[in-house]
Amino acid sequence: MYTRVFRFAPSPNGYLHLGHAYSALLNYDMAREFGGRLLLRIEDIDTGRCRPEYEAAICEDLHWLGISWTGPVRRQSEHFADYEAAIARLEAARLLYPSFESRSEINALVAERDRHGPWPRDPDGTPLYPGRARKMPPAERERRRRAGETFALRLATDAAVTHAGVLTWPERGSGPQGQTGLVTAAPQRWGDVVLARKELPTSYHLAVVVDDALQGVTDVVRGQDLFWATSIHRLLQALLGLPEPVYHHHRVILDDEGRKLSKATQATSLRELRASGLSASDIRRRLGLGR
Repeated sequence: MYTRVFRFAPSPNGYLHLGHAYSALLNYDMAREFGGRLLLRIEDIDTGRCRPEYEAAICEDLHWLGISWTGPVRRQSEHFADYEAAIARLEAARLLYPSFESRSEINALVAERDRHGPWPRDPDGTPLYPGRARKMPPAERERRRRAGETFALRLATDAAVTHAGVLTWPERGSGPQGQTGLVTAAPQRWGDVVLARKELPTSYHLAVVVDDALQGVTDVVRGQDLFWATSIHRLLQALLGLPEPVYHHHRVILDDEGRKLSKATQATSLRELRASGLSASDIRRRLGLGR
């Protein structure tokens, strides 16, 4: 019998806030509504910022909210071999190339190109890769990698799109401009995204796609801020022959100034709200989820 599988996948680099609570509760409620399962994944590939105490706090907050999950927790830091295997497949298909510029060198290239008119940005506002590493002779690439130079492995997006063809995804929620139904992916808007680095065999985009496939996730429920990232995820799924989940992008919880709640802006944490006397039911009502 077909069982729908949902997942909540926070990063343990800070304490959960109301935005996390909304996504976690929505996943939990939908899993119960459809008789499915909810998984917990810890997205800790950034080992420099992620800490065990934050993971422990995540589990504590979820239990306080009344959320339970099935199966063991999947920690990305324990599965680098899975991502290395995916990278190897993409390299074998000649869809990746190394770029050797530092972040400061890339910033300087963008500034130079901006002087001739605004250089294109991706949906997150980050400048597209402006370098010419894709045209570097293969022998030169290999020489520099063997020499131990730092590099980023980038997806040759135009070639990948040609290989995969036109892609869509079924949207059960809505995008930032109300997009719903069958959405056409636009991975070119992201340019040649980084999928791995010399010191780290994955990136968010690659890891989330591989994890969803290996965990049998059928329904991806997440914020609208990740709506257009689905274009890259669908492209990677097609290139790697991975199954396509159904997507449900939900509203993003904002602060009083209209900004997305974020750890970086020191949004009030759930543990602080709990300490102030709020109950899990209060959190649900504040988020418009009843009870």
